[in-house]
Amino acid sequence: MSAEHGTVTAVSRNDAYTFTKPNRDEIVLVAGFGVEGDIHAGVNVRHRSRVALDPTQPNLRQVHLIHAELFEEVAGKGYEVPAGGLGENVTTTGLDLLGLPRGTILRFGEAVAGGTKAEETGEHPVDPVLAAASAATLDPATARAADAVAEAVRRDVASGEDARPAIVLAGLRNPCAQINGFRPGLLKEVLGRDEQGDVVRKAGVMAVVLRGGPVRPGDPVTVELPSASHAALEMI
Repeated sequence: MSAEHGTVTAVSRNDAYTFTKPNRDEIVLVAGFGVEGDIHAGVNVRHRSRVALDPTQPNLRQVHLIHAELFEEVAGKGYEVPAGGLGENVTTTGLDLLGLPRGTILRFGEAVAGGTKAEETGEHPVDPVLAAASAATLDPATARAADAVAEAVRRDVASGEDARPAIVLAGLRNPCAQINGFRPGLLKEVLGRDEQGDVVRKAGVMAVVLRGGPVRPGDPVTVELPSASHAALEMI
């Protein structure tokens, strides 16, 4: 079920481990893998802290997205943060990324037809990621995220031949102290607590690539909500 539309304002990637990522004219999504040429692409986890803990974990953090409205918010508090500055691959506007439920599918570009149905080959490009999830010992939030990705794959297969590049939202990025190394004091603006005392993480969302293809600034983003009950994104 499509519910919202937004716009890509910037795309970024880097083939080395750096905190920020340079902007590009386009990035290419690779189904089940991530952003072509990006250091965080892969079937298994690629973030260095996660690799150090358990390199067999599935990579549910293939693509990092941040809403540009966050940069406007922190600019009002004296922090200049450009697109790609927090290491995201895709910067958007007009979408409440943090408020979207786990398992939401985002499709990039104008609606087209002519893609290859996954059932024709008997497998989906995300299957290796799901196999890694099945073989690993997962914490509860990651297990729920993997289940949501699996459900999104089933929806993607059932949707037919929509050939647009697409990702599925798996969870929230956990802001760390490196953010203060980029802009001293910025961490407190993207990690805090609400009035109920619950932790609020604003540094973007993590996703798995469902369908590959180019993504460029100016591309529209279409939101497809999960068909089942909606669950909030959790830190993964």
